[in-house]
Amino acid sequence: MIERIYRWVLGLAGRKDAEMALGVVSFVESSFFPIPPDLMLIPMVIARPDRAWRIATICTVGSVLGGILGYYIGAVLYDTVGHWLIDIYGLQQKADDFNRLYGEYGLWVILIKGLTPIPYKLVTIVSGIAHFNLGVFIAASIVTRGLRFFIVAALLRHFGAPIQAFIEKRLTLVFLGFLVLIVLGYLSLKYV
Repeated sequence: MIERIYRWVLGLAGRKDAEMALGVVSFVESSFFPIPPDLMLIPMVIARPDRAWRIATICTVGSVLGGILGYYIGAVLYDTVGHWLIDIYGLQQKADDFNRLYGEYGLWVILIKGLTPIPYKLVTIVSGIAHFNLGVFIAASIVTRGLRFFIVAALLRHFGAPIQAFIEKRLTLVFLGFLVLIVLGYLSLKYV
């Protein structure tokens, strides 16, 4: 089953709407969706290394725009949508902790958390709750999300064939490893 999903996602890279779907996934992941765009980014760059920079740009732009929506949810809609989203992910205590950190380390919180497996939607919503400077938030989001996606794209572009062979030979192991990283990102919220 995992191999079938992998082949399907690789096949998306050749479709006309693949980049649009990647942009949508990147957008919604930054504000409310639990699945990271890396699940599409990685096979798309492996399938089309000549488009690595374009694909990373789409992830970055989608993620930053979605981050602005997350910021808006925190700044304007927290009492309804924002509070509900934070509760769904069980992140109320972490949101409160992040909010306290913003007073002292605002920019650094965005830069560091945007590179980690910690859900970026938490950073975006709490940035809005804290009414962190929107211009600085957008600039920091461009830097941190851009670094994340462009580093992945560069590595895949440079080492694509060996990485693809490794992934295909150990598909179940790679898939489980990726799931473990996502789960660890959520669990680390309790300790970071």
